[in-house]
Amino acid sequence: MQSLQELYKIGRGPSSSHTIGPERAARRIASEFPQADRFRVVLYGSLARTGRGHMTDRILTETLPVPAEVEFDLELADLPHPNTLDFFAYRGGELLGTRRVMSVGGGTIRIGGETSFEPPEVYSEKTFSEIAAYCDEKSCALWEYVERREGTEIWDYLRGIWAQMQRSIEEGLSASGKLEGGLGLQRKARYLYRQHHMDESPETRENRIVCAYAFAVSEQNASLGTIVTAPTCGASGVLPAVLRYAQERRRFSDEEVLHALAVAGVIGNLVKTNASISGAECGCQAEIGTACSMAAAALAELYGMELPQIEYAAEVAMEHHLGLTCDPVGGLVQIPCIE
Repeated sequence: MQSLQELYKIGRGPSSSHTIGPERAARRIASEFPQADRFRVVLYGSLARTGRGHMTDRILTETLPVPAEVEFDLELADLPHPNTLDFFAYRGGELLGTRRVMSVGGGTIRIGGETSFEPPEVYSEKTFSEIAAYCDEKSCALWEYVERREGTEIWDYLRGIWAQMQRSIEEGLSASGKLEGGLGLQRKARYLYRQHHMDESPETRENRIVCAYAFAVSEQNASLGTIVTAPTCGASGVLPAVLRYAQERRRFSDEEVLHALAVAGVIGNLVKTNASISGAECGCQAEIGTACSMAAAALAELYGMELPQIEYAAEVAMEHHLGLTCDPVGGLVQIPCIE
């Protein structure tokens, strides 16, 4: 399995393949052609069909440092990947060069003509049984297993991930109005967070606050805000909400939260490696189901549960999302995605 750095990525929503990937591509191309005074970008395949709904055109024009024209080509079928886009760099009306880019999922991009590069495998174990056997043999916790495979530098990376997750919650709680896209969907996070009732039970309050945090991140994602893929953009609200509330309620330290993030990442990595975290491939079960499985494992770690209990928590969470489909209204990550 690959590093958790390939699972947890910071970028702008609402789609790792339709916004984070193209955003990375635009930065890469802009650095290759710093002398360009204009760009033209042509989107093909899935990017062309759902690019406006996922705001691919907007992320490109906002990321490229000079004026850019974005075109949607719905005709070209002979593509190396469904998410393909061509960049054309100009200066003074003359073409400086072109680049073909494939956004292959999870924010990862491939540049046409370059040798295909896959991030290195840092985990030799590919099933939970193999991981559990390793932990039993070495007498180590699951988070210690991550440290042994990734190195101590993983904690600096996860510290940045946790900081961004909290920023996304704060930004979402302070925002109001309608989400873009034409559906007229009102943001609900701020309202939920402030909707205190005089006889509200502790259980109702807990549900309301956790949901407010999750809505906050999901609404940021839907409106081109910066979030963390956990494991995807569409499911980015679940894990931050659960960890934030747990830390506030039980006063867990940041170090304990980072350990929980590592444990959650192992679960997400297992699903990514052995099945899929793509809603397009396996329905929303692959996204929200995996996110809830990750959150359950993270909570089990925070509460000091043993390895078999962590595994069972993750399994039960996934079990309750079996068959959840991906059928968003208008191709937008809003309805029913956020709810």
